[in-house]
Amino acid sequence: MQKIRKGDNVIVLTGKDKGRTGEVLKVMPKENRALVSGVNMVRRHQRQTQTEQAGIISKEAPIHLSNIALAVDGKPTRVGFKISEDGSKVRVAKRSGEVIDG
Repeated sequence: MQKIRKGDNVIVLTGKDKGRTGEVLKVMPKENRALVSGVNMVRRHQRQTQTEQAGIISKEAPIHLSNIALAVDGKPTRVGFKISEDGSKVRVAKRSGEVIDG
């Protein structure tokens, strides 16, 4: 079970985008990286295809999971796990103790 999942709002802790927030678009657990919208933007040359124009485009590059933290009420928090009453494993915010998902 992952601490950060697709659809989570996260805050960047270090690097050029420190303090910026965004939604997780994709998580790559094997590389310990995540794609966050609007964060770690890079400019790449794009070849022309049937659907896209040629030119220099800006797109998100993956960011290491250690450099982002889950945002709960706009503040970064660490994530822990807890077994709920019905026996399912749920994510819990360490800062507030509230259950993050279901």
